[in-house]
Amino acid sequence: MKEKIIRKPFFIFNPKSYLNGKELYELTEVAEELATKYKDKASILVTGPFIDLANMVKLCKNAHISAQHLDEIEPGRGMGHISVKSVSDIGVKAAFLNHAEHQLTLAKLTKVIDKCKEYDIETVVCADSLAEARSIAVLKPDVILCEPTELIGTGKVSDDSYIEETNRAIREIDDSILIMQAAGISTPDDVYRTISLGADGTGCTSGIVKAENPKQMLIDMVDALVRAYESRSN
Repeated sequence: MKEKIIRKPFFIFNPKSYLNGKELYELTEVAEELATKYKDKASILVTGPFIDLANMVKLCKNAHISAQHLDEIEPGRGMGHISVKSVSDIGVKAAFLNHAEHQLTLAKLTKVIDKCKEYDIETVVCADSLAEARSIAVLKPDVILCEPTELIGTGKVSDDSYIEETNRAIREIDDSILIMQAAGISTPDDVYRTISLGADGTGCTSGIVKAENPKQMLIDMVDALVRAYESRSN
């Protein structure tokens, strides 16, 4: 069985469409430096717009590049859709699916997850409620991102009870699924708290791209992730 690239603890920098080209590549290089520094302690992933993925892959040896969405199509018909094979061929290792900004039906999500497994693309599947997290867990993705839609980009984090309840519910269904809690993450302290509450990983968008110094914020957040996980393990 192929070794998983997403291992706990993990951090995913998801710049959405805020960044592209040079600015994105510079932060990808910082992520690569962190992935090298913490090679045996954490997994670091960066998502990117489709047009930048090939260049991002070339910058990374230890950090992993993720698509922000994929479709279930085979090569052939599918105008404007993104096949799993096309990103696998350029070295992309993971994909976000069912984000609040690009939601999928359960039927489509099932097909895309199955197609990703066929091409060894690891899946980070978003759930905006406890009920949806339970439904998605049955599909056996690699990671479930528990993120209430109303908190995305607000800087308001999920409360302790939501984090603990979703962690427990998913693990009761399949304890091999990694759990990501990332709603409203905007500071290193948010990262530390989230990991301390039992999440396997977290991530951030606006807290990094809108920071006064995005590179330093990325560094500080990953440092907080590692510290929190080591503290939890002791």
